[in-house]
Amino acid sequence: MQISSLLRRVAAVMLIGAIACSFAPPALAKSAVRVGGPGQDFSVGPQYDTTHVYVANADIDAFVSSFVATFDGKASPRAVFTVTPTPSKTASQYIQTPVGMLSVFAFQTPIPYGFGDERSGYLVTDIGAAVQAAITAGADVTVDTFDDPIGKDAIIQWADGIKMQLYWHTKAPSYAPLQTVPDNRVYVSPLAADRFVQQFLSFSRGVVVADERSADGGEIGRPGDKIRRIRISSGFGKMIVFVSDGKLPYPFGRETTGYEVSNLGATLAKAHASGATLLSPPYRTAGGHSAVVQFPGGYVAEIHDAAQ
Repeated sequence: MQISSLLRRVAAVMLIGAIACSFAPPALAKSAVRVGGPGQDFSVGPQYDTTHVYVANADIDAFVSSFVATFDGKASPRAVFTVTPTPSKTASQYIQTPVGMLSVFAFQTPIPYGFGDERSGYLVTDIGAAVQAAITAGADVTVDTFDDPIGKDAIIQWADGIKMQLYWHTKAPSYAPLQTVPDNRVYVSPLAADRFVQQFLSFSRGVVVADERSADGGEIGRPGDKIRRIRISSGFGKMIVFVSDGKLPYPFGRETTGYEVSNLGATLAKAHASGATLLSPPYRTAGGHSAVVQFPGGYVAEIHDAAQ
């Protein structure tokens, strides 16, 4: 959940300078296999893609402060906007960190239908063509294209109900690359997995970096079990698809984004000091260590480091 593409744009206008990250995003793994076939790439870059976070008005201060303190981030000025095509008001902020971006919403009116379930917002080069490409790839359009003060937005839905927002700026923004690109963590059923992956690859022009059918289930709270885990890379960033029967212990399945940090222990200490709660302690994975935390206001996130 992120500056509804709308919010992101409006808050971006108000943002006082971008974080100066001098690190280029990691290259694709050499083993990556393109599955989507030829087509237009509408992505701009993962530094323009945000997770959408909805919190109560009473929690927005605590949430923003905790997230910024945990990841050394910076928040835009807060303002009240209409970020939907129907009447509504929300206090909203855009948070920029070296490890990923957020669009934060604290609605002051009931949230209109079609909003609140979208997990992320992707900046595209052409909103009309991108929406049509998503439809061609198999997506549904749950909120058709609408105008915002500085661009256009739409909400689409993939197989198994995975929703995301597409947005476009009238004037293209310019942000520095992220230090590390976050994982869009997606949980789908075995019946929908291949369909979802094919749809997203067709739209994103992405590649399957790895498709492991016997991955460690401990990564989603089921040590001793084997699961299917699919890693995808595209111009929109990284995605991990967990193929699940839905029998997941809390909090797994609630987190939509995974953040890579250089020192997990130090990051968890900062999270705790700023009011976050550790929901799942560090678990050793093939790629490093992974933990799940809940920030004030209820936002659940996975945090991991890379294997040394």
